[in-house]
Amino acid sequence: MKNSKILITMSLIFACTAFQNITAQETSKEKSTDAKFGFKGGVNFSNFYKNEVDDQNVLTGINLGVFAKLPITENFAIQPEVYFTTKGSESVYNNAFVNGTAKFNLNYVEVPVLLVVNVVKNFNIHAGPYVAFLVDGKVSNESAGGNFDFENNIDTDDYNKIDAGIAAGIAVDIESISIGARYNYGLTNIGKEKNYGGTNYTFPDAKNSVLSFYVSLALN
Repeated sequence: MKNSKILITMSLIFACTAFQNITAQETSKEKSTDAKFGFKGGVNFSNFYKNEVDDQNVLTGINLGVFAKLPITENFAIQPEVYFTTKGSESVYNNAFVNGTAKFNLNYVEVPVLLVVNVVKNFNIHAGPYVAFLVDGKVSNESAGGNFDFENNIDTDDYNKIDAGIAAGIAVDIESISIGARYNYGLTNIGKEKNYGGTNYTFPDAKNSVLSFYVSLALN
């Protein structure tokens, strides 16, 4: 009888422990597959390229917006984002007449849709297409002595309003905070093709290239 009571007691303890473990696993699984929403922002390093991307003429800018992370499974998720981002190029010149810095700034609202793959628990890779909509922009020049300084807004009708391409990056997740790096490779020309004196030309005859670093904060 005594042994039976001990056996029953041990069985109840084992059953309760097993139930708690299963419940904890299910709760953890539910949390890992919950949708997340939040804000993100960071710094951009952008330039224009025609044939090959190089590390010259880099312009520093910002990115700031919102995101949603929609899990498909524990290891895969779809992440759409909407954010304001700056793109462009900077050129430093120095010749016998003058030296200074010319900047070409373009501002976009960008919408990427990314596939996120959790390689391990706190590290993911992500990639997907993006579409960006040109909002405004300006060209400026800062010269030594200030004799050739100017800043002019561009006419957006002279440029392609749509910038489309491919984005890919990595991120480290620390609870509700993510720290990441991403590269955007533009596939569309920035300038529109025009005709002057019977000759077709495109300005700028180039595409956007942007390396960005960001921090995101999930609100749930």
